[in-house]
Amino acid sequence: MLRRHLIIGLAIIVALTGVLGPGVSNAGAASRQHSNLERAVASYDALQKYFYLGVDGHKLYLEEYPKQPSDNPYSYLWELREATAATVDMAGLPRVGAGYSGDVRDRVDALSLYWDDQKSPPGYDSYLPPPLGQGGDIYYDDNAVVGLELERIYRATGDKTLLDRAEQVFELIVSAWDENPAQCPGGLYWTQGTWYKPIKATNVTALSSEFALHLYELTHKESYLEWGKRMYEWTRTCMQSPEGLYWNDIDMQGNINKALWIYNDGAMVGAGALLYRITGETTYLRQAEHTAQAAMQYFGSGGRYYIQPPIFDAIFFKNLLLLDSVHHDPKYRQAMQAYADEVWQSYRDPSTGLFRFDAYKPVQLLEQAAMVQIYAALAWDPRREGGLA
Repeated sequence: MLRRHLIIGLAIIVALTGVLGPGVSNAGAASRQHSNLERAVASYDALQKYFYLGVDGHKLYLEEYPKQPSDNPYSYLWELREATAATVDMAGLPRVGAGYSGDVRDRVDALSLYWDDQKSPPGYDSYLPPPLGQGGDIYYDDNAVVGLELERIYRATGDKTLLDRAEQVFELIVSAWDENPAQCPGGLYWTQGTWYKPIKATNVTALSSEFALHLYELTHKESYLEWGKRMYEWTRTCMQSPEGLYWNDIDMQGNINKALWIYNDGAMVGAGALLYRITGETTYLRQAEHTAQAAMQYFGSGGRYYIQPPIFDAIFFKNLLLLDSVHHDPKYRQAMQAYADEVWQSYRDPSTGLFRFDAYKPVQLLEQAAMVQIYAALAWDPRREGGLA
């Protein structure tokens, strides 16, 4: 049975501690929180109604709705992971969260179907191995975010098998660390797939830093803290733009892909906040705050929040809440709430409860799961839950 106090976030194990911002009454904050809770429940209900395939016995999901003739029978791993994160967030809601504990266990069962122990080292395939699917390449970023979710559920349940599996996943991830290219040695490869030009990616390296730091908090093994710092510093050194944002990847010749995706900044905000939480060194806090401010300034102008994939926004905003938990600043939650309000008004179909961000595509599981996560995170009562896990 899951404890009610599940901790929200993309692998961010933190209860919200936000103090009410200037000019916001207690009554107004309570009303807004209740509205977010209702939105989370409605959005999750729609996710389950239109995407969930639990009736077939496998507890899996469709990738998009309506299902297209060319679609796989089930979603890829990343989509399932985000549905899992949404479910864990629902289980942490005040008053109603305990009712989702069985759903969390179903998500754990579904994730296990993607585990491929025929590979060395073993890990989660991007698509279901036989007999349910044809298998797929191992993506290290997918494995990092699944590992983060295993950590969250372990904290809530005490199920040691989940922590053991998370540690096994981390062994896979560090096997992707490489000291090339010479001008920026280190970093983590994106995938084992041989179909692409090899790159070291910000997302997998920064997310894996968070993964390592949470493992350190859970096990107190120094190697995890060392890895968390190493991955964090590589990303800061090699992938940070002059404006304080984070570029996407670097190839083996040292060429940098300077695309800006908001979740890369979010992962570095979260890693910096965790390093501050663990070490007490204010340098990490200041770095996290600087990244948060740079990202909010850039993506908060010109409508850029709304041209990012919603799941990237969810990762960013939930990492802002992690930063807020170690050093409160009302602007983090305010930015997240403004985004959530706009999406509810402009991108939601009231007749179905589904969010459509591209009128020319079917509704995506990733997008629905992202909004469940955002509304659920905002619905947590910081005064009741206050403090860190």
